[in-house]
Amino acid sequence: QVQLVESGGGLVQPGGSLRLSCVASRIIKSINTMGWYRQAPGKQRELVATITSDGRTNYADSVKGRFTISGENAKNTVYLQMNSLQPEDTAVYYCNAAGTTVSSRLNYWGQGTQVTVSS
Repeated sequence: QVQLVESGGGLVQPGGSLRLSCVASRIIKSINTMGWYRQAPGKQRELVATITSDGRTNYADSVKGRFTISGENAKNTVYLQMNSLQPEDTAVYYCNAAGTTVSSRLNYWGQGTQVTVSS
């Protein structure tokens, strides 16, 4: 069983910053992408940012220029630096790890961590 352990969520004022961390309970060799998704009340879960094992990154338009994703491949660890946070960023943020094996696709999710941006 693989678990993604998240930390760093919390309450922050508009314009503030948070850094989310996610680490797998064990190394998963077949993982090629890790990322962050978020879900606000009444909305679908949406992609925030992803990073591949070769360092390519992808961001939702709503967070470009404000959020930065980074990772440590050898440890299946991913971070999300969130700056200039706005109330619209309030959501439960989920860590994700994805990849493939010879016989199947892998897709793991963290438990979710609440990020609340409020004055």
